Amino acid sequence: MNTTDLIPLAKKIKLLICDVDGVLTDGTVYMGAEGVEFKQFNVLDGAGCYLARTGGLKVALISGRYSPATATRAEELPLEAVYNGAANKIEPYQELLKKLGLDDSEIAYVGDDIIDIPILERVGLPVAVSNAYPTVKKIARYVTKKRGGEGAMREVVDLIFTLQGRYDEVMDILRTQRFGEKNGQ
Repeated sequence: MNTTDLIPLAKKIKLLICDVDGVLTDGTVYMGAEGVEFKQFNVLDGAGCYLARTGGLKVALISGRYSPATATRAEELPLEAVYNGAANKIEPYQELLKKLGLDDSEIAYVGDDIIDIPILERVGLPVAVSNAYPTVKKIARYVTKKRGGEGAMREVVDLIFTLQGRYDEVMDILRTQRFGEKNGQ
């Protein structure tokens, strides 16, 4: 996949929206006898949220299935918005556009299944994780190398900043803000 074709699309991106199950997780849900739910999230994606926000890229989550585990994880991350249990994902998507004053071309969306297609068909940079449903991969302009739950969201953040020509700049900001150093010193 030639990512240089994506440069004009990536340069416009101001908001990254991710699905949760199958993107920030591997799609597995563990249920205990008492109905307690467990999900596995990857810390690379959490770091990706911080990296995105450090570089001025807003991040939001839209999950089709309500999950207490998703709510707990979302509280830990610097997110613009979280829609947990939005089976019709277009409604929260349109709400985000209005709230932030953005248009479709300024949005990147990462999805994995057919519930994500209505948004993927609208956004400026539609992305599928490598283990996404085949129909979703056909719509995507970029398919991650990483699988959902294995740092795919972080890969997309890195990709956007790289294509925007801002990756080094954002890393310098991160070093200064988080580690008190500049340019590796």
